[in-house]
Amino acid sequence: MDPPRPELVIFDCDGVLIDSEIISAMTLMELLAGHGLQIDLQHVQRHFLGRSFPTVAASIRNQFDLDLPASFESDYRRILLESFEGGLSPSDGIFAVLETLVVPYCVATSSSPERVHRSLKIAGLDRYFADHTYTASEVEKGKPAPDLFLHVAASEGFEPERCLVIEDSMPGVEAANAAGMSVLRYIGGSHFDGVRSHAEREAGGSAVFDSWSKFYDIVPSLRGPDSTRGPRGQQI
Repeated sequence: MDPPRPELVIFDCDGVLIDSEIISAMTLMELLAGHGLQIDLQHVQRHFLGRSFPTVAASIRNQFDLDLPASFESDYRRILLESFEGGLSPSDGIFAVLETLVVPYCVATSSSPERVHRSLKIAGLDRYFADHTYTASEVEKGKPAPDLFLHVAASEGFEPERCLVIEDSMPGVEAANAAGMSVLRYIGGSHFDGVRSHAEREAGGSAVFDSWSKFYDIVPSLRGPDSTRGPRGQQI
């Protein structure tokens, strides 16, 4: 028997809906260099991807014994949003998916509320999600804990096992698995350039895809006729 069709799709934001993770990584690396710490992109990819910024900052302080100033987080967020204004773009092909999904969908992200709302607006995606945007600030534990995804399912009115999560990071994949949800790992973002083969192996048993043009090859039951759906699966 075919598995039941998911009733809700939960998208991560950074690296999934928007190609932002490489901008975030470069911003963090440059800011840390100003405080005397040199780290490379590979370190960011392996240790920080998909985690909330407070978790990342705490890891940096502990791992490198670095006395970061109290303003470090606010400085990072300010500089990052300035960078987004000039260089942020939606993930290639995401509009075609959102326009044809036949089930409701929402966003669940480790980003701050201010960042995700501004990011979606800059990328032209804000109209698709409206009030269906959730952040790690709403729960006690962020990814890889299941708290955020379970909160989203309850808020949207769906059982966890009927939800499909789209993530790019392993903490996000682990969080979805812990929540009892199906999960696909999207590795099409520019932050995976040069490491996609590693990301495929790292995903374990989770299905992996690197282009939104392949999304409906994996979940064909979620696709409606082209150009007949509006935001959140509403019939036009």
